[in-house]
Amino acid sequence: MIFPIGDDNVKGGSFPIFSYLFIVLNVAVFGYEVSLQPAQLDLFIENFGVIPVEITMHQTDFQTLITSMFLHGGWMHLIGNMLFLWVFADNIEAVIGNFRFFIFYMVGGILAGFAQIFVAPYSEIPCVGASGAISAVLGAYLIMFPASKIKIWAFIFFTFRVPALLFLVFWGAEQFMSGIGSLSEVLGESGGVAFWAHIGGFVFGIVAGIYYRNTLKTAERYV
Repeated sequence: MIFPIGDDNVKGGSFPIFSYLFIVLNVAVFGYEVSLQPAQLDLFIENFGVIPVEITMHQTDFQTLITSMFLHGGWMHLIGNMLFLWVFADNIEAVIGNFRFFIFYMVGGILAGFAQIFVAPYSEIPCVGASGAISAVLGAYLIMFPASKIKIWAFIFFTFRVPALLFLVFWGAEQFMSGIGSLSEVLGESGGVAFWAHIGGFVFGIVAGIYYRNTLKTAERYV
């Protein structure tokens, strides 16, 4: 397995307050999750995770599109998401600014949730995780920092660096192929990874990245 563990950080710009704050909030909420008994945890996930059918059929629980972004289904789910958030989010926030990043991240997560709901509108299985919002970060990073070198930790034994363009195009293609492959599962409401939330967030991030790169004069200093 390979994991991104670092990148070329931009010089200057806004201090990534929200990038770090989101990590802290996700870890804190997961700490609360692991303190619950199994029955309590199931109820917590049902109350605060996105259940597509509740939104499409009952027109309720829209707030879960936000709350679900801070829940995780296990240690590896949390660690993987927080690692990607740690590596990629700070550059985006440094360039576009704190408030813009906060809005971008939240909107990305919400639209990612809607993407998954669109594919599986009648699912009764709760969807949780920051993956959709983080996928938006990755999409924006692909456009804004394509030449940045991503440090990869591979198979525990060694590290190497690859251009962000290569890493993120491969990651996006993998999500798309996995999303296509998962259609029978999501349509059958059998659960699994919410790949279409990843895809929806990634596409939004690409569009936002194009906008920010073309409109923010400060972005030219970092690309």
